[in-house]
Amino acid sequence: MKARTFRRHLGESFKSLRRNGWMTFASASAVTVTLLLVGVFFVIMMNMNKFATDIENDVEIRTHIELTAKKEDQENLKQKIESLDKVESVTFSSKEDELNHLIKTMGKDWELYEQENPLHDVFIVKTKEPADTPKVAKEISTFEFVNSALYGEKKVEKLFNTLKTSRNIGLVLIIGLLFTAMFLISNTIKITIFARRREIEIMKLVGATNWFIRWPFLLEGMWLGVIGAIIPIAVVTAGYYYAYDFLAARIPSAVIKPLDYSPFVFEISAVLLLIGVIIGGWGSFISVRRFLKI
Repeated sequence: MKARTFRRHLGESFKSLRRNGWMTFASASAVTVTLLLVGVFFVIMMNMNKFATDIENDVEIRTHIELTAKKEDQENLKQKIESLDKVESVTFSSKEDELNHLIKTMGKDWELYEQENPLHDVFIVKTKEPADTPKVAKEISTFEFVNSALYGEKKVEKLFNTLKTSRNIGLVLIIGLLFTAMFLISNTIKITIFARRREIEIMKLVGATNWFIRWPFLLEGMWLGVIGAIIPIAVVTAGYYYAYDFLAARIPSAVIKPLDYSPFVFEISAVLLLIGVIIGGWGSFISVRRFLKI
């Protein structure tokens, strides 16, 4: 396409936006609402995904060593666990460390006074992939000198299923919202085409090609997407700033930590702008292809 022709199409798209002011406002408003919902859902889903990943990465196998195991037996057991393909790390925690941790979390009522420590030495095992935890735990439990290999079986499997379901639901909602936005833009362009049908007929009679007529409508749809993305970007950027500060001040980072404000807000701003352009152009393309009889 020649530069002069493109400038002509660009000018026509601007003129159409001004000429159809109310339809432009209505369509841009609909896109704004839709992209705002997409942006909010996207922020929530991305942070939920991070929280889920953090929780999954915290899942560990606590391998309790038999009380009869000697130091040499413990070293051999550690090497055997480390040799498993899906194991990332093995950390030793003595029964004294286990008791101190128990007292710290449960209170001084668990302190021992002139009593022998009944707890086991423990190997804390982390897998390369959280989903491999059940299989690795089952394999470790068969090793000699292993009293038990615990990872909270029922709770962890339920957690994995819940996280998978929430991710799938969020993805479906976002896709549904995007299709809604395309539908709204497509309908607006369809109304514009209907209003300009005589002009289009004249252009066709004087020899205008199909794409020569289509381009202004495609650009118009893209501009509607850009205009509709401005407010959602501003709201999401400002809203996440205050939400990030609120969470950082009230929730310890050791528990959950949201995605860092930067570069996340710039990434989501670019995503919203790109989505606006894509759904605007695609909505226009569908409308022109289906309803422009040329």
